Amino acid sequence: MAVVVLAACSASGNSGGMDDSGAPPADYVDIAQVPVAPSAPAVQVGGSTGTWRIDCGRNLQGIHNSDNVVADPGVPGGAHHFHDYVGNVSTNALSTDQSLAAAATTCPDDDRSTYYWPVLREPGPDDAARLDNSADHNMGRILVPDSVLLEYRGSPVSSVVPMPEFLRASTGNPHGFSQGGANSEHVQWTCSGARDRITRQYPRCPPGQQVVRIFDFPSCWNGRTTDSPNHRAHLQFADAAGACPSDTFPVPQLRMEIAYTVTPGSDYTIDSFPEELHSPISDHGDYIDVMPDSLMDRVVSCINSGQQCTA
Repeated sequence: MAVVVLAACSASGNSGGMDDSGAPPADYVDIAQVPVAPSAPAVQVGGSTGTWRIDCGRNLQGIHNSDNVVADPGVPGGAHHFHDYVGNVSTNALSTDQSLAAAATTCPDDDRSTYYWPVLREPGPDDAARLDNSADHNMGRILVPDSVLLEYRGSPVSSVVPMPEFLRASTGNPHGFSQGGANSEHVQWTCSGARDRITRQYPRCPPGQQVVRIFDFPSCWNGRTTDSPNHRAHLQFADAAGACPSDTFPVPQLRMEIAYTVTPGSDYTIDSFPEELHSPISDHGDYIDVMPDSLMDRVVSCINSGQQCTA
């Protein structure tokens, strides 16, 4: 059963991790100051241009816990920060392939996959039921997403093959700040009215625009395992042209886009490990594929045939 954690806390912020006022000023940027992003890689002959979208809700149920079954399986509370969950409602540190396959889901078509990311907060008072543990320095009002887009995409250079059931995937790095930005380049931010401007800082969006988080997952599978000792090596990112390494197989690439209404000027932040100081480069997302094989086959057929499909 999903865990909704109830606890009170204090928070880290501008003064080096000991208050509740958000992240350092340098972590925020006016979206108008962000340059236009480069174009996506051109689709080559034989590339797959379709997309498959699935609506699994936006966590109106308030399913949160401080676990990370992909990065720290078997370690309850190992994340030290809250995650939002959609899809599989049972996900926690002790989840197994068998428990996930037997659980309920917020997705259609029996997609029991689990999709999750750190919650986004605004500073300020809130009831204790929405505050994290005091030792973790994450405090404030948890923002419910306005929308959650889950989209599977093709490869610009080839067709894609089905993901294996129970494939684990991560993008970003929950230790991105303390590790100098390592493995953090595929989690980015933008504003709903400036989608051509992409940043790794927290964007300041004009009034009336939403803050949007973008999570692109790796899509080059080793063809053998659904996990690896470091939980990354079995699934790599394509190169700048969209090509996978020669010893891997292109699978559908998951993109998650999470949009929020943020109070203009507020020092909103993601939950993080205390030592990460709520840095935007410690943002991350995780995923476990628990689609029935028949559904994954439909996803692959849609993508490879160039259709835009919705579950």
